[in-house]
Amino acid sequence: MNFEFSQILWLLFIMFTVWPMMKMKMLERARYAMLQGFEKSRGSRLITLIHRQESVMLIGLPISRYINIEDSEQVLRAIRMTPDDMPIDMVLHTPGGLVLAAEQIALALLRHPAKVTVFVPHYAMSGGTMIALAANEINMDRNAVLGPVDPQLGQFPAVSILKAVSRKRLDRVDDNTLILADMAEKAVRQVEDFLSELLSEKFSPDKSRELAHTLSEGKWTHDYPITSDKLIAMGLPVNTDFPPAIYDLMDLYPQPPQGRPSVQFIPIPYGKESFKKPL
Repeated sequence: MNFEFSQILWLLFIMFTVWPMMKMKMLERARYAMLQGFEKSRGSRLITLIHRQESVMLIGLPISRYINIEDSEQVLRAIRMTPDDMPIDMVLHTPGGLVLAAEQIALALLRHPAKVTVFVPHYAMSGGTMIALAANEINMDRNAVLGPVDPQLGQFPAVSILKAVSRKRLDRVDDNTLILADMAEKAVRQVEDFLSELLSEKFSPDKSRELAHTLSEGKWTHDYPITSDKLIAMGLPVNTDFPPAIYDLMDLYPQPPQGRPSVQFIPIPYGKESFKKPL
C-alpha cells in the first residue's frame, strides 16, 4: 500500500514538473516551424517582439513584459545575421518599454538596406510605435492601434511635469521638482528629435518635424489609441491587408492559463451556412 502511494506521488511530481517543460519545448518547436514557413513564403527574416504575461517555469507566476535591453540585444543580433539584400519582417505586440532599447532597435531597422515591414496584430504602444515608425511599411490589423511616444518619467508624463511647474512660481517649487522638470524638458526634446530623424527618410524635414511633434508633445494620454485610419491620414505608410499567418503565430504565444477565461468563444470561423438547419 505504501509502495503504491509513493508511486502515485512520483507520478504527480513528474506531471507537475516534467510535463510543463515538455509542453514548453513542443510550443517552441511549433513557433520555429511557423517562423520558418513564414520566412520561406516571403523570402525574409522574421523577428518577433511579443510581450504578454507569461508563466514562469514550474512556479506559474505571471510576470509583466516590456521592451528592455535584452530585447534590443537579441533584435540587433538577428539584424546583424541578416544579409543586406534580405527583407526583414517584425511582429510587434508590446505595451512599450525602455526608450534606449526601443531607439536602438528602431535605428538598426532604419539602417537595414532592404525593405523592413512591421506587423501589428493588436497593439504596439509607446516604444513599440517608435520601432514601427522605422519600418518602410506598417502592416496592421484593421482594429490594431499604435500610441503616442511622449516620454514618461517614473509614473508621470514628462509634458505634464513641465506644465505643472510652469503654473507655479519658481520660488514655490522645491529643488527636486525643478530637477525633474529639467529632465522632463530634455526627454521631450530628445524623443522629438529622434522621431524626426526616423521620419526624415519618408518625409520632408518640415513634415517629419511636424509628425514627430504631434506624436511626442503630450496632446493625448499615453494610452491613447492611434488607429490605422489616423495614421494613414498623417501620411504614414500603413497597410491593413493583414496576413492570416500572423494570427496563427500569435496563437503560439498564449496568455498564462487561468481558472476561468475572461473571454470565451468557439474558435472556428463562421460562414453564412453555419446556422442553417440540416434537412
